[in-house]
Amino acid sequence: MTLDPLILSRLQFAWVVAWHILLPALTIGLASYIALLEGVYFFSGKDIWVRISGFWTRVFAVAFGMGVVSGVVMPFQFGTNWSRFSDATANIISPMLAYEGLTAFTLEAGFLGVLLFGRNLVPRWAHFASALMVAAGTLISTFWILVTNSWMQTPAGYKIVDGLFYPTSWMQIIFTASFPYRFAHTVVAFYVTTGFVVMGVAAYLLRRKKSAEEARLMLSVTLWLLSVLVPLQILLGDMHGLNTLRYQPAKLAAIEAHWNREARAPLTLFAIPDMAAETNHYAIEVPLLGSLILTHDINGVVPGLKEFPRADRAPAAIPFFAFRIMVGLGLVMLALAAAGLWLRLRGRLYDQDWYLRALMAASPIGFIAVIAGWTTTEVGRQPWTVYDVMRTAGSVTPSLTGLDVLISLAGYAVVYCIMFPAGLWMVMRIVCAGVSARDAAPVGAGRPAAPVKPVPGDTR
Repeated sequence: MTLDPLILSRLQFAWVVAWHILLPALTIGLASYIALLEGVYFFSGKDIWVRISGFWTRVFAVAFGMGVVSGVVMPFQFGTNWSRFSDATANIISPMLAYEGLTAFTLEAGFLGVLLFGRNLVPRWAHFASALMVAAGTLISTFWILVTNSWMQTPAGYKIVDGLFYPTSWMQIIFTASFPYRFAHTVVAFYVTTGFVVMGVAAYLLRRKKSAEEARLMLSVTLWLLSVLVPLQILLGDMHGLNTLRYQPAKLAAIEAHWNREARAPLTLFAIPDMAAETNHYAIEVPLLGSLILTHDINGVVPGLKEFPRADRAPAAIPFFAFRIMVGLGLVMLALAAAGLWLRLRGRLYDQDWYLRALMAASPIGFIAVIAGWTTTEVGRQPWTVYDVMRTAGSVTPSLTGLDVLISLAGYAVVYCIMFPAGLWMVMRIVCAGVSARDAAPVGAGRPAAPVKPVPGDTR
C-alpha cells in the first residue's frame, strides 16, 4: 500500500476545515445576535436584555478561542502541503488573506476585550459600540475569506505569465460572478445555525424550568428572526444554484448526478451514481421537475456530465448526497419555524413539550447543513483548485511524502479530538448553569480602588 500525499493532503485539509467551520458558523451569528441584544438594551435599559447578552457572550468567548486555535493551522497548510498552489496564486490570494487579518481579525479581537470585560468599565454606548465592532469584524472576515474562495470557484481579473497568476483587475477579482450569492448564502446559513442553537438552549432551559423569563424571550425573538431567515436562505440557495448553472455547469451536473444534456429534465430525488458506467442505479426521479427547479423553465436545458472529459468530472456521489442532506435539513428547519409560528398563534409556544424536545434535538441541525453545503461546494469543484484553470493534482507540494502528511494528519486528529470535546464541555457547563444576574456583571475585570494591603516600602 502506498501513501498518496495528494489524497492525504486533501483529507487533512478537509479534516481541519470541517472542524473549524463549525466555529465561525456559531461565532459569526452569535456576534450579530449579541450586538442586537446590546442594541435593545442600550435603547430600552431593561436588564433582561443585558443578562441574555452576558450569557451568550460567555459562550461566544469559548467558541471564539477555539476558532482561533483551530483556524490558525489552516494557512500553514498552503505552504506545507500546497506550495505549488501558493506559488502560482500568491499575487492574488496573499493580499486578500492579509486584508482579512489586518482589517477583520484585528477589529474583532481588538474590541472583544471591551465586550468581555468592559460592562461596568465603559459607558453603555461604548459597550454597545464594541459589540457592533466585533460583529462587523466577523462579517468582514467572512467577506475576505469568501472573496478568496469565490475567486477560486469563478476566477476572473487575472493573467497567467510563466505559470503564475497576476492581477489585472482587483474589482473583478474581489467581486467575481459567484461572490454575491456565495457571501449572502453563507452568512444567512451561519445566522440560521446560530438561531437553532439559541432556540435549542432556550427550549432546554424552559424544560428545566430554569431562567424561564430569559428563555422565553430568547425563543420568541429568535423564532421571529428564523421565520424570515429560513425562507430567505431557501431563496438565496435557489439564486446560487442558477449562478452555478451558468458559471460551473460541470459542478451542477455532478450535484444532480445528471449524465446527459437534455431539456425537460427530471429531478433525481435518490440514486446511486456510477462514475465508471456513467449512469445512476436505483434512481427515483420526478419528470420535468429538474428543468423547472434548476433553470426556472420547464423546457430548460440541464447540463450532463458526459459533456465533460472524464478527467474533468467531480466524483458525483459525494456532492449528490451532500446537497440532498443540506436541502432536506433546510426543509426540516422551515417546518420547525412554521410549527413555532403556529404554536405562537395558539399561545402554546413555551409549554408544548414535543416542540421544545424537537428544538433541543435540532440544535446541531445548522452545523450539519453547513458541513453538507461546504462539501457540495468544494468537492463539486474538483478536480480543480482554481476552477477550470489549475488542477488539484498540480497544486500539491512536490517534495511532500505520504508519510509526512500521515504524521501531521494524525497530530491534527489527536489535538482536535481533545480540543473540541473540551470546548463543548465548557459550553455545556455555561448552558446548564442558565442565565443569572452575574451575566450583567463584568467577567473578572476591573481593579480595586486601593490595594488590599499596603505595598512593601510604601511610605505614603
